[in-house]
Amino acid sequence: MSERILIDCLGEFCPMPVIKLRKAADAAPPGTLIEILSDDEGSKVDIPVWARMRGQEFLGQEDREHGWSFLIRTVAS
Repeated sequence: MSERILIDCLGEFCPMPVIKLRKAADAAPPGTLIEILSDDEGSKVDIPVWARMRGQEFLGQEDREHGWSFLIRTVAS
């Protein structure tokens, strides 16, 4: 079963969601699911772009009552 990590960045602004995502992804084994909660408007662009640039799998985003949820699966480098 894959490990799952939740990163709560609600109330935090750029670049913190991406910085916290990078740290979690760097420490996680391949196949780990990382969910990031963010209400920073920039995250809707920054997180998918970060995933593409880093070769990680962006699984999508979902609207939440406060902000959005983003799901990434780590891939072996």
